[in-house]
Amino acid sequence: MRIAIEMKKLTKDFGKLRAVNDLSLSIKEGELFGLLGPNGSGKTTTVKLLTGQLKPTKGSATVLGVNASKNPIKVREIVGIIPEQESPPSFLTSEEYLHFVAKIRKMDNINEKCSRWLQFLEFEDQKDVLCKDLSRGTRQKLMFAQAFLHEPKIAFIDEPLINLDPVIQRKVKDYLQSFVKNGGTIFFSTHVLEIAEEICTSIGIIDKGKLIYKGPIKDLKRKRQHLEDFFLKLVRDA
Repeated sequence: MRIAIEMKKLTKDFGKLRAVNDLSLSIKEGELFGLLGPNGSGKTTTVKLLTGQLKPTKGSATVLGVNASKNPIKVREIVGIIPEQESPPSFLTSEEYLHFVAKIRKMDNINEKCSRWLQFLEFEDQKDVLCKDLSRGTRQKLMFAQAFLHEPKIAFIDEPLINLDPVIQRKVKDYLQSFVKNGGTIFFSTHVLEIAEEICTSIGIIDKGKLIYKGPIKDLKRKRQHLEDFFLKLVRDA
């Protein structure tokens, strides 16, 4: 399998704060990779660097061979992104927003594809509601739908399940696992360790901007080691 995502000495400073520190990491196609870390560890900044929303202070990030800082628009064309904050345009309805995304991406069969996601994530009854009036959970469903609407090869997700009810959480987890089994790649950041332990194929642990661990989740399971215990020990010793 080829490398889907690669970071080489990726670093991002905000003034005197080094949010991401010399991060080198590669992720192969077909991985469901979870970037784990405490709050403020650099997870969201890493996602923004990989998707071209921020330029690195130094180092590089490539997605399917595309340099994220040199060609950010191209990266965002080929990936799906679910940001940490649900922020669909307040003046559009759910359905209008999905149609808008589809038109920007020059998709065919827009009505069918939008309807499929409204049904799958069970918010078809909210399709005519303005985004500003949606609950947080429904806004997250909408952002999930827009990220996968164009059937990307890679999706970047920041805290994917935090506002979803248990029924939709199960659907989303099943979908993500199916997505990677069919050749897609997922990169998601979270501090909810139970989710990572359940669905990830591999994990990385970041603390104070530095990568302190990367490996397949099966290594921990083979050693009968719980991710929470492993994570806490690493972070406390870092």
